[in-house]
Amino acid sequence: MREAALRVLAVDDEEPALEELLFRLREDPRVGSVQSAPEAGEALRRLDRARRERAGPDAADAIDVVFLDINMPGLDGLELAGLLAGFARPPLIVFVTAHEDFAVRAFDLKAVDYLLKPIRPERFSEAVRRVAELTRAGQGPGRPRALGEHVPVELGGITRFVGVADITYVEAQGDYARLHTRRGSHLVRIPLATLEEQWRPHGFVRIHRSHLVALGSIEELRLEAGNLTVKVGDRVLAVSRRNARELRDLLAVHAKGAVSGPR
Repeated sequence: MREAALRVLAVDDEEPALEELLFRLREDPRVGSVQSAPEAGEALRRLDRARRERAGPDAADAIDVVFLDINMPGLDGLELAGLLAGFARPPLIVFVTAHEDFAVRAFDLKAVDYLLKPIRPERFSEAVRRVAELTRAGQGPGRPRALGEHVPVELGGITRFVGVADITYVEAQGDYARLHTRRGSHLVRIPLATLEEQWRPHGFVRIHRSHLVALGSIEELRLEAGNLTVKVGDRVLAVSRRNARELRDLLAVHAKGAVSGPR
């Protein structure tokens, strides 16, 4: 069965950048219809009007994804994304910007991707692929999206998204946090306290003022000379006294759940 083509709204106040984006979208076979708006206010009015007049994700004017610039006069792209998040059927968001500094905010707003200008063809294609997969999986307009599943990471001017499920532990480094996975580590400008609050429902626990650990990644719990440590991969991390009791309790619950399995 032929996959449904994506319905896209492109928003940018700079005409050359908007024309380039429209060209790329129209050339992509995964994209069916493309609309454009020269500023965020007009985009909001159009999306709000479609929301009020034509309920349902399958309506003719429904939008699957908004490719959205950030720096615009008046209402900016981040503010527009925040308003759209309040819709009952919010479209997916792909930010397109010349600035790297907004990646953390994009993470907070659950953006699907974050493209840097000038747009590289392979990154554009990857962004469309992500949108198409989410839409096909039922996470487009009107469907609930999984929250906080990826973290945007800057690597040589390219934004990659690291899966939270791949992160074994997090290390505080001032105002930054280093995300450790089995394959390496990534530095992001997100305070450890913020990650602790957002990822606690995903099985992460604070074991020290400097470390946040995924419960499922803990291989050993050691008590030596009154000092408690955990082994995560090839690292041994200290557990503070104030966090020891909670860690033991959470590990016991986690182990019980793993043994019992789903009923």
